[in-house]
Parts: sequence; structure tokens; C-alpha cells
Amino acid sequence: MVETSDIRVVRCGGSKVNLTPPIISSDSRFVLCTSGDLVKVYSTRTEEWLHSLQGHTNQVTGITLNPANHLQVYSCSVDGTVKLWDFIDGILIKVQLVFSDCANLEVSKNKLCFQLVSVHLPKSAEQEVEAKEMSAVSSHISKNPSCTAFGRGGEYIAFARHLQLNVYFFRKQKTYSFSLKATDKKGAKNAFTCIACHPTDDCIATGHEDGKIRLWRNFIHKKEYTYSTQHWHHNAVNTLCFTPEGTHLLSGGIESVLVQWQYGADNRKEFLPRLGGSILHISASSDGQLFCTSHSDNKITVIESSFKVCGVIQGLVKDAVLTDLMIDPRSKALVLNGKPGHLQFYSLLRDKHLYNLDIVQQEYIYEAGLDQFEVVKAAFDIKGSWLATVEERGKKSSDLEFFLKLWAFDERTQSFVLNTTITAAHTDRIISMCFSSSEETTMLVTAAEDSQFKAWCQGADADTQQDQNFWSCDFVGSYHKLNPTNCSFSADSSLLAVSFQEVITIWSPDTWEMLTTLCQPPGVIRDLCFGRLSCSKYLLGTTTKNLLCCWNLLTCELEWSTSVDVSKLQPDPFSENVAAFSYQSKHTDLFVFKPSEPRPLFTNKNVCSEKVHRAVFVPREEPLNSCDESTQWLNRSQLYFLTQNMDLLTFSTATEEDRMLSSSKQLVIDDSVAVTPFYLLLGKHRQQQQKLNTQSHPLLHTPAHVLPAASVLCSMFVNSFLISNTGVQQDPLRYFVHIWLT
Repeated sequence: MVETSDIRVVRCGGSKVNLTPPIISSDSRFVLCTSGDLVKVYSTRTEEWLHSLQGHTNQVTGITLNPANHLQVYSCSVDGTVKLWDFIDGILIKVQLVFSDCANLEVSKNKLCFQLVSVHLPKSAEQEVEAKEMSAVSSHISKNPSCTAFGRGGEYIAFARHLQLNVYFFRKQKTYSFSLKATDKKGAKNAFTCIACHPTDDCIATGHEDGKIRLWRNFIHKKEYTYSTQHWHHNAVNTLCFTPEGTHLLSGGIESVLVQWQYGADNRKEFLPRLGGSILHISASSDGQLFCTSHSDNKITVIESSFKVCGVIQGLVKDAVLTDLMIDPRSKALVLNGKPGHLQFYSLLRDKHLYNLDIVQQEYIYEAGLDQFEVVKAAFDIKGSWLATVEERGKKSSDLEFFLKLWAFDERTQSFVLNTTITAAHTDRIISMCFSSSEETTMLVTAAEDSQFKAWCQGADADTQQDQNFWSCDFVGSYHKLNPTNCSFSADSSLLAVSFQEVITIWSPDTWEMLTTLCQPPGVIRDLCFGRLSCSKYLLGTTTKNLLCCWNLLTCELEWSTSVDVSKLQPDPFSENVAAFSYQSKHTDLFVFKPSEPRPLFTNKNVCSEKVHRAVFVPREEPLNSCDESTQWLNRSQLYFLTQNMDLLTFSTATEEDRMLSSSKQLVIDDSVAVTPFYLLLGKHRQQQQKLNTQSHPLLHTPAHVLPAASVLCSMFVNSFLISNTGVQQDPLRYFVHIWLT
């Protein structure tokens, strides 16, 4: 076995952008949001991703603008650090080490106890500083960050947990607590779900599980506090936000409707409906001109103060993925389940959502427990000209409804258009389908729980004068009334393998003759695939008895087998390599091998702690040309896989990371310049000019907003001209450089 540390598992594009509330720059030009271990910067005008703030080593859990400098932003992470960034130029200014190890986290009864801690960030000229002064405000707070908010510019902080609201005043160092009953007379749920504080008045708005909003006043006096109630949401209120002037209160929930309440007028409100998924967070710009809403479908909506949507930043939707991970042969986009009833096309290279394809073509109703159509299967043909989808609803066989649809790619609209809908493709649920690998003829095979597999081909429409093709059934196959489990074409489409329980049948698509059967290994066949290129004579299969088997189709004999629990078997269509994910001892291991050689080319222990059921090889635009045996399998394509926690991960080499780092540095230098044809013509001249300027006086081109205060530089500069006791005059430029570096 070959195992190396040069290849490591990394988060790739498609991380959640809705984990924390986004923030809007003071000039309303940029939207910043957390995304994995990055902070992404988007343009509010073009919705384009500009650059990322890279430096954290774990999930970023929060961001906020620096109140002393509107061009800087603080970020905190699970890695225990708070970092200060210049988000315009993408420069890391300072690192504050808050927690150096996990010993500072209080653990009780195997459960994390969330604490509210006040940390003093020391002022220092050094870039890395350890924050040692901290004090606990409360030891029992909600794990939901939406249940904590500052009031009156930081005079007090309000936090709620379950049925109790607490208000802590920093100067008095005193906490006032207020409680609600579990239910009122009407049986409503009163638990707190979110908090927002008025920017100028002593008023706290709280959201609750029953959809009510309470406005608390006089909370400085525990016995004289009052609250008023407003109600529109029919379910829990997820988020609240006051406008900067305090004239309006914004609220959102599962209804996907942004509600604007006029402060002081309980009955006056405005609505902005049909925003997509549930609203999780609401943010407002400091000038009140823009609002941002984060949604459960990993989307950020930019809204003008006039309640008009002006931009949408769509991330990779990570809901229930029922289809396999697929690559569109035309756009090289990642394709999988998106919002309900849709397939999403996502560019991994640009980390950008391209478009949605409406498969179900029905309005989705956001109601828990309602049985609605879902896309459960999808497949592309080798050229990307056809897309096959299966949509179904009904958990029980007696209530099952499903449709098989064929979509043709339209060159004019550059999208897929519905060509054929088959309402009775099978009499029971379709469990597997695949297209032929031949570019000459296009064929689709579906296997279902009605003990049959069917081959579908295109036929000319004789009833119309137009030259239009439709799909019809060409062949129906079965084997001893056993239910099929998988189907797969060989690389040249000369063979079709269909597994029936413990038996694999081999068919000729030309004559539909069953050539042979393979039934040596015990256990039901779970996964099936042919080898590629020089290994096309091999057929691989996994069984429920934790066996990985390889058959030689020339001899029709078992070539080799090994005992391993394979949760996902993924062949690389661009090489002979096959990836096998194995789950054991509460973690997943990866084995990369060639069917002709039982010895793995690469192994990686403990890739993740969950099972992997979705994976795909993505072709590279430029090959790596690595000579190392352990990394050669990544030369032509890159392996992506999806965990049960919906984390999209991939494998990266040291060479790749160095190339990406240099590319990101180049983007940081040029992110303020629009990429136009004129810029491309003068780009080389600009780079040469920057090189000359850097060689002469690099500090003279430093952005002014990241320099030390002018008063500090001026006093030091004047002192440098004074004659010292030794009679030697100091070099002013050298002293300036020293001051800047420290």
C-alpha cells in the first residue's frame, strides 16, 4: 500500500454561506459572508465573488465590521483566533489568539456548555497577539447566536435561553432576568428564538416559537418591565433586525417572507414574499439603503430599502441529495439536487451557482409533512445532449407516483428542454438507470423493482411533418423474476451488465442476447461498474457481504476479491483508476486502485468520520503531470465526495496549493481593477510597473488605511532629524521602515 501526506483532504467550493448573518460594507458596495474556513467578499452590484480572506484553519463562525475603521473586518473561528482584515485588499492585519487549546472549553456530561465571554483585544504593533484578559458574562446561554444581541452601542447585551431573557449591563456588571411561562392560555409556545435591540431606544425585540414578536421596555427595573406583542408569522420567528435609524423592525421565518414592521405603529407592516428558502438571518447596511437575507437554500438576497430585490448570491444548495453527483459534459458543472423539484448546475472552478433546471414544474409548498414530488434519479449521456430524470412521490408502493422524463439540450437557449414524458415506464420504483457510452447511438436503460429492466431509444415521429424524435421502449429484459439492483454499460457500450440480487447478467445491446451470468460471490450486488481504457475487460462489483470483486470478462472468471465494506465505488472515466470508499470503525477510508492490480495505488485513512455515498471524478483543465506514484491518479481528474453532513470535500496536493496561493495573491493585487479587454492589453505593462515600484520604494505604495497613525509617524520622523548624544544622525528612511515593520 502507498500512503503519503502530500495529499490532504480540503474543503472545496460550495461551503455554506448562510451559517452566520452576512454583513454589508458602510458604502453598500460589498457583502461579506462566512464560507467554511474563508470569508468571501461579493459585489452588491454585480453579485460576483471578488476574493476571499484566507488564513483560518477551521470553520469561521462570525464576522463583524471594525467600528474604528469601516474598511476592516473582524472574523472569529473554531481554530481559536480572532483575525483583523483589510477586506478591500484582502490583507491580514492582525491575529488575536483567544483560545490556545481546547482546555478553555467547559465540558459537562459529554455536552458542550456554551458561555458568553468578554474578551479584551490588546493593542500591539505585533501581528500575532495573545488575548489574556477575558471574563465570563454568563455560563448558560443558547447555542443559537441569534439569541444574543448588543444594545445602545454596547452599553448592555441581551441574551435568551429557553423561556428566560437576560440583560447584562457592562458598567453596572449586573444582570436582569425575565421569564415567560411555557404556554399561555391558548397553548402557544413561548420559547425564545431570536433577539434584536433597538439602536437608540431601550427596547428589545424577541421572536418566539409560536411566531409572535414581543417588544420589551423598562427592563432596567425588574418589577416595572412591560412588553407588547405583535403577530404575523404562523411558525417560529428565525431572525429579527432593526434598521439603523430604528424606524422599522425586520423579521423572517419559514414562510420565506420578509416582514417590515413600522416601529411605534403595531399594525403597519410591509411584505416581500417568495424569496426562496426559509429566512435564517437579516442584516442591514449602516446607511439603511440595503438589506440582506440569508436563506436555508444557501442563498443570500440583496434587497433595496424600497423592498425591491436587486441581487441574489446563490451558493451550493445542500439539502437532501437523492441523485448521484454528476458532471455536465458540456459545461463541466457539478449537477445534483438543488431546491425542491430542481437540479442545480454549479461551477466548481468559479465556485458559483450557474442555474437551476425545473424538473417537477410544480409550485413547491413549504409545509412540513406534505408529500410532494422529488427528483430521485438523473443521468447525462456521454455528449451532454440528453438528460434523463426520474421524479416520484409517495413513500409506500401503493401510493407511489413517478415519471421518467427525457430532456434535450437546446443550443439556442443553452439549456435543457423537456422532450418526452413517460408516465408508465415501470410498474414499480426505478432504482437504477444509465446511458450508453457510445457517441454513435444513444440508449437509456432503466431498472426497477418490478423485476424488469428496459432499454429506451429514439424513434422518428410519423404523425408529424417535423423531423422530431421521441423516446420509446426498445427492449424489456428480466431474469427469473428477480429484482434488478444495478445496471452499467461497458466503456465501448458493447456490453450491458445488469445485476439481479446475487447474480450479474451480461447482455449484448445489439442483439439483446444474454451472453453469460456471474454468480460466484455471496451477497446482493450493491454497486457495479466496468473498468476503463486498458482495464475495460474487467467488471467490478460490491456486495452486502462486504466483498469487493473483480471479474475478467474474457475468461468469465473471478480475477480477485477482497473483504472490505465499500460504501461507494467510483470509476474515473478518464483513466483506469477506481476509487473505493470504505466505512469502518466510525470513519471512512479511501482506496484508489486499478482493476488489473489488486495492490492499491493510494490509500488515505480516516478521510472523514461519516459514510460517503456520493462521489464524482471531475476532469482537469490542465493536467498535473505529477511523477510521484501516490499522486499520479490525480493527474487527469480530481475526486470530489459528499459526506452525510453535506460537506463537499476533495483531495489537494502541495503543488496545487502553491499554484492556487500564487493565483490568489495575484487576484488580491488586481481585484480593484475591472477585467476588461483594455486591461488585458495593458496588464503586462502594469505588472512590470508594479515590479519597478516595489523595487524602489515599496512602503510608499502601502494603502493609507493600514498604516500607523500619522501622529506616530510624524513624531518619529521629526525625532530622526535630531542629533543624538553620539553626534551621529539617524537615517530617516531606515527608521520609518523599522516603525512600519513593528
